[in-house]
Amino acid sequence: MNTLPPPRDPRARDLVLDYADRHDLVADLALPGGASMYVMSALETSRELIRHSYYRYEFATVAVTHSLFALEHVLAERLATNEPLHALIERATGTGLITAELAAELDRGRMLRDKLGQGAESSAALRPLRAVAMVRAVFDAVSLLLRPPSTAEATATDPGGAHPDGDLARLWEDHLRALFPDGFRGVDFDGVDLVLLDADVAGLVQRELTGGLDDGGLAYLWGCIANLDKVIPLINEEYCASYFTKLRTMAQVAAAPHTPRAS
Repeated sequence: MNTLPPPRDPRARDLVLDYADRHDLVADLALPGGASMYVMSALETSRELIRHSYYRYEFATVAVTHSLFALEHVLAERLATNEPLHALIERATGTGLITAELAAELDRGRMLRDKLGQGAESSAALRPLRAVAMVRAVFDAVSLLLRPPSTAEATATDPGGAHPDGDLARLWEDHLRALFPDGFRGVDFDGVDLVLLDADVAGLVQRELTGGLDDGGLAYLWGCIANLDKVIPLINEEYCASYFTKLRTMAQVAAAPHTPRAS
């Protein structure tokens, strides 16, 4: 069985010496806090596509177009409208959410995506360095658009705070859209199976939303939160750690209405 890595794409020869150097290109592309799992997944995939363009040059262009899924989703949510991406960028610029300079870079990515769809450009349109700059613009824009933190995240740190049903419902909808982390099915940390933990929390949250937790369910939920607190620090993969951190936030929000305030 051949275990050697695939050969480098010769078109990438002028960029980095070897694959390890490609990590430095994307080292500053940090996933923004407060993003939904859909957005986190799209951005992380874009970042990894740039990294792997060392082996397939076209991945750099695909990285830019894929990052626009995250941008479009966040813009539509922040502006509460489902207009085309170019109109969303214009609205965000007009309201001061993003700068004109950043908007121009985002629009270049949007025009590239349109040309690819029309067959006017190929997937080899961008050199990786140019793709990094365009993807970085998306990361920056998403970070700006996600400020300030959502009410659910701000209140989740206060176990005795009030948590309107809408906060939990939004977190639940976000969770339903999220993909379970690749490669972590059947994995356990310190005796805690991640798939079972995910399913347990999801079932308890659904019960809270549909009829409310009884004492037994609430005790089980707090047990799940304790397990999340145990395993999250042990997860060394960014998307997986974020997935279970958000799962813990949702569990905390579900438990909070049942937690008496300190007198």
